[in-house]
Amino acid sequence: MPISGMTFSYTLSSIPNVDAALAAIVSHFGADSGTVHFLETDGLLHLAAVQGLPAAMLPIIQAIPVGKGMAGLAAERRRPVDACNLQTDTTGDVRPGARASGQEGAIVVPIFSGDDVAGTLGIANRGERTFSAEEQAELIAAGRALGKLRSAFR
Repeated sequence: MPISGMTFSYTLSSIPNVDAALAAIVSHFGADSGTVHFLETDGLLHLAAVQGLPAAMLPIIQAIPVGKGMAGLAAERRRPVDACNLQTDTTGDVRPGARASGQEGAIVVPIFSGDDVAGTLGIANRGERTFSAEEQAELIAAGRALGKLRSAFR
C-alpha cells in the first residue's frame, strides 16, 4: 500500500518500523535530520525516532509539552511550523534547544490519526531551506501514514 498523496515510491508494507519510515522520509526530502514524536496519555510528545541529531540533544527532545517549541506548536496548532533558518529565526517558535542542533531550515508537521493529533514529524537541513506547499502536503501525508500505522510501530 503506497503512502497516499506522496510522490516517493516506498510502500508502508515494506517499512519495518518508525525508524525506517523516518529514514525514508529524511532521504526523500534530502534532509539532514528528522524526528518523530507521538502524543502519549500524559499529554506530552514522546520521541519515537530520531535521525541525524547529536546525542547531546536527545535529553532535550525526549518529551515535549504541546505548545512548546516547533513540535509542540505543530501539535497545538494542527498545522506545519517551519523556519527557513533556526539560527536566526525571531518568530518565537524556535527554542534554544533547536538552535543547538546546528540545523537551519526546518519544518514540523502534525501526525494525524483520523482527525486527532497523534504526534509530530519533523525534518531539518544544515543550510537554510524553505519548504514549498507541495513539500508540506507530502510531509502531512507521511504524517497521516505514520498515524495510521502507529500501533504497528510500537
